[in-house]
Amino acid sequence: MSRIVDARAIDLRFPTSDQLDGSDAMNEAPDYSAAYLVLRTDDDTADAAEGHGFTFTIGRGNELVTAAVQTMAGRVVGRDLDEIAGDLGGFWRWLTSDSQWRWLGPDKGVIHLATAAVVNAVWDLVAKRAGKPVWQFLADMTPREVVDLVDWRYLRDALTPERALELLERQRPSRAAREATLRAEGYPAYTTSAGWLGYSDEKLARLCREAVDGGWDSVKLKVGANLDDDVRRCRIAREVIGPDRKLMIDANQTLGVGEAIEWADALAGFDIWWFEEPTSPDDILGHAAIAKRIAPARVATGEHCHNAVMFKQLLQAGALGFCQVDACRLAGVNEAVAVLLLAAEHGVPVCPHAGGVGLCELVQHLSMFDFLAVSGSMQDRVVEYVDHLHEHFVDPVRMAGSRYLPPTAPGYSAQIKPETLAAYSFPDGSVWTAR
Repeated sequence: MSRIVDARAIDLRFPTSDQLDGSDAMNEAPDYSAAYLVLRTDDDTADAAEGHGFTFTIGRGNELVTAAVQTMAGRVVGRDLDEIAGDLGGFWRWLTSDSQWRWLGPDKGVIHLATAAVVNAVWDLVAKRAGKPVWQFLADMTPREVVDLVDWRYLRDALTPERALELLERQRPSRAAREATLRAEGYPAYTTSAGWLGYSDEKLARLCREAVDGGWDSVKLKVGANLDDDVRRCRIAREVIGPDRKLMIDANQTLGVGEAIEWADALAGFDIWWFEEPTSPDDILGHAAIAKRIAPARVATGEHCHNAVMFKQLLQAGALGFCQVDACRLAGVNEAVAVLLLAAEHGVPVCPHAGGVGLCELVQHLSMFDFLAVSGSMQDRVVEYVDHLHEHFVDPVRMAGSRYLPPTAPGYSAQIKPETLAAYSFPDGSVWTAR
């Protein structure tokens, strides 16, 4: 028997605003940040003694999320780890069922972000004890065990547990062949690193050329601040990457519905594959209207969808061409699995959001599980990749050209190096005191 005996939350921030890495029309100068959690057990086995998890923010306010993580994590201290591992769905429902916390959401806002950090840390811990990376730990579950991870209360009108079981059972016979493909070839990705809004035209052109030379066939640009500038920047990108590679655009919520359609019309000549977050992430009917008007370009959204219910409604409304699940906006692995199942039922490709510290490390596991056990497909599926901050992780992403290689280390690839925690903790880490 092993118990969780300690929980420590850390306010971790990186000064990415210095170079405008991560800049877009809504977030002009973000400092990529994490409300980071370490769960420690009384297990003396070094490789499985700690679970690491986090949720992502972009700077100011990270202290609020960190405080919520510390408060929520206190609830799991004393819990038996074998009991948790034996019923991960029950654990998620128990953690999210506190009536007083739910009043602060429910299932949204700071409390939901905090839930993600705690749940992600627990999955890291449980997978480490099983000796498997999370993608494999999930894929090795039986279909019934996967279905039991999900809270179905609000989802049954779109997908029943029985139908989800059918979807999962359908993929079982061919899973071994897909795993061999995954291990040999990796999982496809696209790059956002060339297209941050604060970059000059010269830097945009140079980074697009480097992307082409590096084997990337899908590039995304940030748009939404000035239409004339966006026309010019899309022209530069298309000229550099050529006619055969995919070009995506991302307005990061800045436009109204009519404006988004105007933007899409103005940029249609550049053969846009998807238009990401064209308007408020809460506007389900607005996304549906945009999706109808801009076809054959498709709408992509999800990084700011609060919970599985919002994804359900977006899918039911025909508002999603690409489902951009986020490993930290949703309440951890369990809720992400629910969204993967909903997307599979509606035939919508899952292309996770990963623009932020550590998100690439997490979402690769979700997409690989989706390929092996849920959708069974890589068609029209790409995981976002940004080339920032991976050096701070004990088990960083591994890329072969434009493809993610499956993680081999047990856990959720979430652990950050101790020296990074010391240097970048806010406000007392050495990086911040020196500023």
